[in-house]
Amino acid sequence: MKLISLNTWGGRGGKENLLNFIEYHKGVDVFCFQEMWNGGEHMAGKITGGSVLENISYKLLAEIGEILTEYEVYFRPHYGDWYGLAMFVKKDHTIKGEGEIFVHKERGWADKKDEGNHARNIQWVTIETKLGLRTIINFHGLWNGQGKGDSEDRLIQSDNILNFIKNIPDPHILCGDFNLRPDTQSIKKLEQFGLKNLIKEHNITSTRTDLYTKPEKFADYMFVTPDIKVKSFEVPNVPISDHRPLILEFE
Repeated sequence: MKLISLNTWGGRGGKENLLNFIEYHKGVDVFCFQEMWNGGEHMAGKITGGSVLENISYKLLAEIGEILTEYEVYFRPHYGDWYGLAMFVKKDHTIKGEGEIFVHKERGWADKKDEGNHARNIQWVTIETKLGLRTIINFHGLWNGQGKGDSEDRLIQSDNILNFIKNIPDPHILCGDFNLRPDTQSIKKLEQFGLKNLIKEHNITSTRTDLYTKPEKFADYMFVTPDIKVKSFEVPNVPISDHRPLILEFE
């Protein structure tokens, strides 16, 4: 099976390049997208997440859906009903369950000072495979305007994720944009629990493209339980977003 995790940046890195990348990889079993838009045009020009919202593809979910016609779409917004997480799963897979839980604050919460600091969820899908059930979890960690270090909210967020996954009986994968440095306790909590950090294991030196000009070079991660058999893992530097895609082939 093949899985791609990508923060789309709302198409700001060049929508055509992004859509061409997805078209090229349309045989992938599961796509996990962050910063997915399904409306929200009224947000144009607002300052959120420390920057002005501009060049956003507000119909990105539908535009990707026009390419990935052979996929089931699961959209789980964490801000309003138009912005958040999306998973595309090939229709020839049997889905045994899917859902979401909020791991930072509750649905509808946002900081009045900057709405980029808002509630965060994880979404999950459990797929039936020849080797048994596999659960894939998609995540976009909180932004608080204070860099990518630890904070009380981020530590609690990691604990909430662990409280969820410790009850998953089948092998699973956790991926997405965590908005965290690799040396944080928030990341170490996941490693100490027993999840394999593929960014660390494969000596990945950056998960950002040249479109990202700030000094922090890590944000995105792929964690797997030890019983997931990894065949390959790559993080190509392609200019489709300010984040690089994480591409996993397993079992």
